Amino acid sequence: MKPSISRSFTPFVAQLGVEMVHAGIDRSELRLSLEPRHLNGLDVAHGGLIMTLLDAAMGAAARAKDPDGRGVVTIEMKTSFLRPARGVLSAFGFCDHHSASLAFCRGELRDASGRLLAQSMGTFRRMREGQRLDLQPTDPPVGPAA
Repeated sequence: MKPSISRSFTPFVAQLGVEMVHAGIDRSELRLSLEPRHLNGLDVAHGGLIMTLLDAAMGAAARAKDPDGRGVVTIEMKTSFLRPARGVLSAFGFCDHHSASLAFCRGELRDASGRLLAQSMGTFRRMREGQRLDLQPTDPPVGPAA
């Protein structure tokens, strides 16, 4: 049974106030109305917020295209910031190709008038059924001891 795509939001993304508009095999769309907490010192969307929106949109697209609805984790992402982002933002994700273990995606961030503000490409690892991330370190820390 395919899990609800809305469950793909991490608590971090959910607390930002992001709305899932669409998630299908053609694309995903997320929407966010910027608030003061989302802005940088220049009163435009913080770059980390923009990357988070694009990452979540691409991840939702990768997950929606998977017939089993498996989760994905980002293993690589590149973002180009084209214009300052203000107002209501829409992030679109597209899964252009997927294999048994990887999904290759692209994302676009647009303003309410449809202007392209940022674009990204990402590679996502598709998780196996029941697989969970091992967050325990396996190697000793590198560098000076605390």
